[in-house]
Amino acid sequence: MQALPKLDPSQTALFLDFDGTLAELAPQHDAVEVPADLVALLQGLAERLDGALAIVSGRRLSELDALLAPLQLPVAAEHGADQRQADGRRFSLPPPDLRSVIALARSMAQQHAGLRVEVKTAAVALHYRQAPALEGYCLQALTQALMRRPVLELLPGKYVLEVKASGFDKGSAMAAFMAEPAFAGRLPLFAGDDRTDEAGFAWVQSVGGHGLKVGEGATQARHRCTSPTELRGWLARTLAGMRA
Repeated sequence: MQALPKLDPSQTALFLDFDGTLAELAPQHDAVEVPADLVALLQGLAERLDGALAIVSGRRLSELDALLAPLQLPVAAEHGADQRQADGRRFSLPPPDLRSVIALARSMAQQHAGLRVEVKTAAVALHYRQAPALEGYCLQALTQALMRRPVLELLPGKYVLEVKASGFDKGSAMAAFMAEPAFAGRLPLFAGDDRTDEAGFAWVQSVGGHGLKVGEGATQARHRCTSPTELRGWLARTLAGMRA
């Protein structure tokens, strides 16, 4: 692993995952705690980067806005299916037909108390954090359900399996941002913590940028922080240096 990269306010486009990256993972998806200094930190960074900062997350856009209120940053929500640009314009990919997958996931959750179903705008997630022994069962059931659905793909994460439309990921979401004036001509830096972030690491590094893994686990990212606390500390020191 390389040392943490330098963040040049005139040359860097900063992309940040949320859960497990900016905030610690919570036992339940809706129980995440936003660090007291996070909103001010992100606002300061966005100002110093002239708006070249975006959140790239699997969460719904409305959830991210609620967690980061009153900030309204550029956001690629649901892995890029729902995106708000730097100028405030919003575009969404057509949602796939997930009715059969949702019905299956809900049936599984009714049979096993430790499973939880999260229906998003363009995806459905089956969480098994409270029942990790059921990982194989969940993986097998959803894999089988998608065998004849090439328009859908299964995205494994930390104690979650997500079904979404195929053909896009966090890498393609960041590529779309880089075509906007606020981001164009800069080098992307993306920080994330999960297997769902690997496509993002691959893309930013393919264009000369930096991938930064938060936490443990195998990764293709060339940089690493041990925790969201360490990442926020590095970002805070970076912001202080920009203001000096």
